[in-house]
Amino acid sequence: MSFLNFRIKPIDINEGFSVFQSTPEAVLVDVRTPEEFAEGHIPGSINLPLNRIPTILAEKDTPLFVYCYSGARSRRARVWLERNGYIATDIGGIMNYRGEIE
Repeated sequence: MSFLNFRIKPIDINEGFSVFQSTPEAVLVDVRTPEEFAEGHIPGSINLPLNRIPTILAEKDTPLFVYCYSGARSRRARVWLERNGYIATDIGGIMNYRGEIE
């Protein structure tokens, strides 16, 4: 597990996205609703709404970087993922993201 996984507060989403980009085999997961995802998301992210997190098909050794709108749902997703053996980092809310949105 990385140092980032032990932080109580999420890292800044912009910093977290940078870490995601430099992490081999990492997956960026948007845990917002499909409607929110369709309105705009970080390029390269996949949509897996919080209520569907238990259906995740990723390998447990795949680094997962999760975000939502404000950081509340991504925090809950990270907790569930870690309790179930996944490597997860909560990068917070897209509302603070300064990069490209698609």
